[in-house]
Parts: sequence; C-alpha cells; structure tokens
Amino acid sequence: MKHAIVNWKRAVVSTMVLAALIVVPAPQASAVEMKGMLKSKEVKALVANAKTPADHMKLARHYTAMAEKHEAEAKEHEALAVEYARNPRLGSTKTPMSPNSAEHCKYFAEHCRKAANEMRAMAAEHEEMAKNLEK
Repeated sequence: MKHAIVNWKRAVVSTMVLAALIVVPAPQASAVEMKGMLKSKEVKALVANAKTPADHMKLARHYTAMAEKHEAEAKEHEALAVEYARNPRLGSTKTPMSPNSAEHCKYFAEHCRKAANEMRAMAAEHEEMAKNLEK
C-alpha cells in the first residue's frame, strides 16, 4: 500500500512538472522574439530586396534570433522527453509518436536542433554578404 502511494505521488509531481513545462513558455524564447526577429512580411521584403550591408545584417540578426528560439524549443522538448521516459504512464506507450510520448519529444528536439543549425548557417551567409558589400 505504501509503495502505491509513493508511486501515485511521483505521478502527480511528474504531471505537475509537465504541465508547467507546457503552459509556461520558455523565458529565452519570449526574450528572443523581441530581439532581432522580424515579421514574415519584413523577411520576405528583405530577402527579395536586400542591397546594403544593413539589410543583410537585419536578416542575420533575424536568423540568429530564430536559431535561439529553435534551440530553446529543443531544450523544452528534451525536458519533456525525460519526464515522459521517467513516468511512461503519462505518455502513450501504445502509440510511440503520440504527442505525449518520450519518442515524440525526442524527435521534435532533434528537429528543432536541425532548424537552429540551418538558421545559424543562414545568419552566417548574410553576415558574409554584408561584409562583401562593405568592401
């Protein structure tokens, strides 16, 4: 009986941790969105018409902010994967890629990391374009 109560308490605590991770946005992501991120319309216009070093640096800052946002999302998914793996009853073991499973969270963490790396590469390209225009 005592073992069942301990397991029940552990399940409740794990559920509360998961709820906090899902409901509370990552502080890094909200701060990043304010710093350097552009609206979709602005990005499209700059990509189509960037001619000056300043234009390319705006894009580089945007892509860097996007990379940081994706990295924060990857960390969030990794934390969720740990919690789901720790307590399989919280996630679905019958459907491994369901939204509340460790496998799902691991997959999206990797996806976000790849996106972050691509954004960093795009930022580096625009920084290089800015340097070449300054010459």
